[in-house]
Amino acid sequence: MINDLVLNYVLLFVLLEMYEIMWQKAPSIMGMLLRMHKYYSKSIFLFLIMQPTFYFSIGFAMLSNLNIYAMILLFLKTADVATKILLIEQIFKKKELSKELSQLLLTPINNFLPYMGLFIYPTLIILAL
Repeated sequence: MINDLVLNYVLLFVLLEMYEIMWQKAPSIMGMLLRMHKYYSKSIFLFLIMQPTFYFSIGFAMLSNLNIYAMILLFLKTADVATKILLIEQIFKKKELSKELSQLLLTPINNFLPYMGLFIYPTLIILAL
């Protein structure tokens, strides 16, 4: 029974993470931020709805009785969403961007980078259960 529960949580998370990867995927971090900004500019609530793994991590932390690994997952997902919002605000609203940061954001990313969460986060789910 516990194995089925772990498998269900991992599969649900993988499906939600694949959804996020598909709508955010771009050749650079700036490209990803541009895609995210389209939703953020319409409504921050729409942007947040487009982050289902964040809500999964909140629910999972509660269901696992605040297990340390579930809390790490929640912290990482919260930091991820907060970083995206801060970068979008800084780049598109305040229009403040250092030369170094702009070079970093425009650098092409490895094709593997968007999929790293598919390996890291399910491991935390397994460890939490």
